[in-house]
Amino acid sequence: MSKKKFIRNLVLTSSVLLTTVSVGFAQKTKPTPPNQNPEDKPRNVRSEVKEVYKNWIKKDVPYIITSEEKKAFNALKTDEERENFIENFWRRRDPNPDTEENEFREEYYERIAYANEKFASGIPGWMTDRGRIYITWGKPDGIESRPAGGSYDRPSYEGGGSTTTYPFEIWFYRHLDNVGDGIEIEFVDPTGTGEYRIARNANEKDALLMVPGAGLTTAEQLGLNSKGDRISGQGNTNFQREQDTPFRRMEIINNLQRPPQVKYSDLQALAGADSGVIDNNPLDFQLDVSFFRQSDDRVITAFTVQADNKELVFENVGGLQTAGMNIFGRIMAVSGKRSGIFEDSVVANATVEELADSKEKKSIYQKAVALAPGTYKVDVVVRDVRSGNKGIRSFGFTVPKYDEKKLDTSTLIMASKLRTTTEQDIGGMFVIGGAKVIPNLTGTYKKGQEVGIYMQVYNAGIDQTTLRPAVDVTYVLTKDGKEILNQPENWEGLSDSGQRLTLARLLPTDAMPLGSYELKVKIKDRVSGQLLEKSSKFTITQ
Repeated sequence: MSKKKFIRNLVLTSSVLLTTVSVGFAQKTKPTPPNQNPEDKPRNVRSEVKEVYKNWIKKDVPYIITSEEKKAFNALKTDEERENFIENFWRRRDPNPDTEENEFREEYYERIAYANEKFASGIPGWMTDRGRIYITWGKPDGIESRPAGGSYDRPSYEGGGSTTTYPFEIWFYRHLDNVGDGIEIEFVDPTGTGEYRIARNANEKDALLMVPGAGLTTAEQLGLNSKGDRISGQGNTNFQREQDTPFRRMEIINNLQRPPQVKYSDLQALAGADSGVIDNNPLDFQLDVSFFRQSDDRVITAFTVQADNKELVFENVGGLQTAGMNIFGRIMAVSGKRSGIFEDSVVANATVEELADSKEKKSIYQKAVALAPGTYKVDVVVRDVRSGNKGIRSFGFTVPKYDEKKLDTSTLIMASKLRTTTEQDIGGMFVIGGAKVIPNLTGTYKKGQEVGIYMQVYNAGIDQTTLRPAVDVTYVLTKDGKEILNQPENWEGLSDSGQRLTLARLLPTDAMPLGSYELKVKIKDRVSGQLLEKSSKFTITQ
């Protein structure tokens, strides 16, 4: 709407209001009865909202409060109702409600403080574009910063060629819920005041955009495009990435302005349902729980969720066939106290050519939680993002107590992938000690695929002469009850962390016939004489 049109509409609205008022005064008012005192009439007065509540809604949480929550807050009548609303607002976002601290709230106010310190530019940092994105979505996974601008060689997807830029930053997020994957947000400071603003296109950082004959792209240098086309937004269509197209860029910017959704609150309501089938088209998945000693009173409990990709619906997203599932889990102690929750999403991508093979694969997710020894129950709900199909599993389990004087082991893991960790694995899923272990919950391997074997041994005796474990470990493999392999552990390449030994081996299957197998790991401590045996089954298919 143009400024003139806006003023014209405003004047018109004012005229209507004035007319209405004039007509109202022209009407004959009803006289007050002589025996009625006007001061005795009840007054319809609404109490003024205190400044602290106005500031909370306008300055504290404007970026994360949903429109429904804001509408509900504004409808409240008393300060007590507002206090209860604020308490419930933060509780809904608390990742661990059973602790005294609300980690989300603390991190949120830390983000505001950081934004005010780092992004202020004549206006408070929380009001800037960078501040808003940082407060809403947190610290980016990567930042490319050019605070002085200057000479810049454009990448091919920006058209190539060289130019001079204003100061700019590019923030990268691997994933943002309801926004997308691999999100790049570009901020530009064209005024040199330190106030970076979100760029609608890559040309906004080009300081020579309006200078004739300067800062040309490759196509402009070759005479294939003109600078006027680029200024009008019609140039560089042959080189753009999908995320740089005008409509996709505007979609990302629009989604970034929406409050983040409270994760899977609908799935939380389903957790603990009596039935394992919660609709007519349930999503089938597998759930497994494994244990690894952390300390005398804490055990790392790993919850693994695995679903066949053929259970998921794939749709075309940006040229890739994409499927996804949302996961919510709630861990309850036998006393009824909630011991933790986890919620996340898993995405599978494939080209059109790879789709058939991708549907034969599996999507897998793992969450590791430190729990005290005891009896627990976990309720896990999984939902297919596209179809809405859901499935639920309830699983009772006992977290073991590891006696520091007793020979013991972790869960024996049969893995589909097993390797040492790299820097990229730090903080990721499936990391146990110094190994990345992706479990195979079905226990099915294709011929030629290596079978990963992973287990930790605790409190094993150490030979003081050789400084090697004073334990004998033997791998025994049987097929149809017949022993086909009996191999001792040579301890080469194993990690020794205090009283923990790691068994990590890959079993080749190229020469093994198809069929079902059982693997036994036999452990004998030569110092104490204690014996242990762990076993697991797997199948080799064509």
